[in-house]
Order: sequence, then C-alpha cells, then structure tokens
Amino acid sequence: MQLDTTSSNSHWARLSSEVLDGRQIDAEQAEAILESPDEELIELVAAAYRIRFRHFGKTVQLYFLVNAKSGLCPEDCGYCSQSKLSTAPIDKYRMLSKEQLLDGARVAAERNSRTYCIVISGRAPTEREVQAVEAIVPEVKRQYGLQVCACLGLLSPEQAQRLKQCGVDRVNHNLNTGREHYDNICSTHTYRDRMETLHNVRAAGLEVCSGGIMGMGESPRDLVAMAMDLRELRAESIPLNFLHAIEGTPLEKQQALSPQDCLRGLCMMRFVNPSSELRIAGGREKHLRSLQPLALYVANSIFVGDYLTTKGQPPEADYQMIRDMGFDITH
Repeated sequence: MQLDTTSSNSHWARLSSEVLDGRQIDAEQAEAILESPDEELIELVAAAYRIRFRHFGKTVQLYFLVNAKSGLCPEDCGYCSQSKLSTAPIDKYRMLSKEQLLDGARVAAERNSRTYCIVISGRAPTEREVQAVEAIVPEVKRQYGLQVCACLGLLSPEQAQRLKQCGVDRVNHNLNTGREHYDNICSTHTYRDRMETLHNVRAAGLEVCSGGIMGMGESPRDLVAMAMDLRELRAESIPLNFLHAIEGTPLEKQQALSPQDCLRGLCMMRFVNPSSELRIAGGREKHLRSLQPLALYVANSIFVGDYLTTKGQPPEADYQMIRDMGFDITH
C-alpha cells in the first residue's frame, strides 16, 4: 500500500506543494512541524512522502557500517559510549586490519548495501589511520564496487584531499545538534570545529554526509537550527539518529522519544532538505518501534545491520519491511 502522492487541501499538503515548487520553508514553519498534534501526523507524513517521492520515488538505499576503531576516544561527547567519560562495557580496539576491513566490505555487498561506511573513534585520524583508509578504499571499489563513506573525526584540508584522491566518495561528520545546544553535549571540541571539517570536505570535492541526534535535551529550535545549517551546507546525505541512551554515558537517563516525535523529526528534515538523502539511523528500532515502516514514507535510506556499539534488527527484517512497503532497494 502507498500513501497518496497527489495534493489535497490540508495545510501540510499545501506546504509540501510549495516545497515542490522550489520554495524553502522558514524556521517558524519547521518548528511548527515538530510541534504539530498527533491528530495531524498521518497528513504530515503523507505530505512529506510527496517530497520524498518526487526526488527518490519508491527506492531505499542501504548502508552498512563497520566500527573500524572502537573506544579509546579523548573526547567527552555525552551521548557516546566510546568517549573518555563513558563507563559502558564496550569493545575497545585499534584500527582493524586491511583484511578485516575488506571482509566488512564483503558483508556490505552481500547485504545489498550501496555504501560502505568506515568509522573510527577519536578526535581526528592519525597518519597511520589515514594511510590505512588510503590502502583499503581502492580494494573495496575494485572487488565490490561499493561507494565509500569515511567517518574519521575532524579533518584538515590536506586530509580531506587525500581521502578524495584515494577514492572516498563522501565523508560523514555529524553536526549532532544545533549550535546553541552544542556546549551542553560536548566540551572538548566545538560546533565551529565540526563546521570547519565539513567545509574542508566540500572544498576537497567530496560529498557531505552530516546529520544529528534527536533526544539529547534539545529544543525544537535547536533541531531546526541544525536542519537549516545542513541546508546551507547542501548536505547530500543526512542521517537522523534517535538517542539510544546507553548506561554509563552522561545522557544515560535522558527521557526516551516517542515514535510520533521521531516521525515529526524526520518530516521536518525532509521539508527543510527536500532533495537530500535522508537516513533513519541509530535508535530507530528502539524509538520508532512498530512505526518504522511508516518512517520510510519520509526517509529513503537505512543502515542494515548493527551500529557502532549497539545492535540493529536482523537484515531479513529490514528486507521484509522494504518489500511490505512496496519499495525497491537501490543498487
């Protein structure tokens, strides 16, 4: 079953028509999406689907993530189980070997992923870690033909250029939250540091993958500010995470999100960034729960498999969900 993609007289349908005509919504309109009543949720999702359908049709792109270096991070990000403040019992290890990274690419290909994400913990990559990425990316492309997204922390212009030269397609570096809220979740680097990295990525000719995390005590205004900055950056790919409050992290007691709030967050991001690939990322299983299929009417991408230090649902459940929705996996 598909939602109706034709226009109607609802407020949200009219707003989606304006977006489809090329108009950008403003911050007040974006905040109204986040604060809309549950009674309007289906109309809101249907309106967002019109935008999604225009740009991505009935396709879903799959991503596969490998945690190439775990823990041992000197940063104090309050949401992260790998930070120096975390006491969560996670695996801690240095950079995976070339053979291990190549095996991850094999799994990504077997799971119908189009993009292989190589993620390391830490403030910024060491020279050895950059060299490891430079060595593995050409092999991943030669053997499996996958797109590669690298998430390595803060990057200098020279490091970004090296990633471009070795064949990396895009770099992920999440803004995570709005500028005004950032100091509440991290003190060891700034929002400006993250923006600088993203500008370095763009200047190197790489695609920008950047998103955020809902549920960290932010206000609707903070979420909208992040979405607007992503629009200004022209981010090709936007992962929206939902805080998985992990025991042993500073945000372990943060109140859980409702499935409805998660849907509103995705809808707001779709209205603000209509042509960007929008990914339902970490925490979707925990917070969207039985409404995960409905979220695919708004977003056009998901991770298949596990996340950094938390488990995802079995890949077979994702494939079944996509089939049940009448969507097709993009290869």
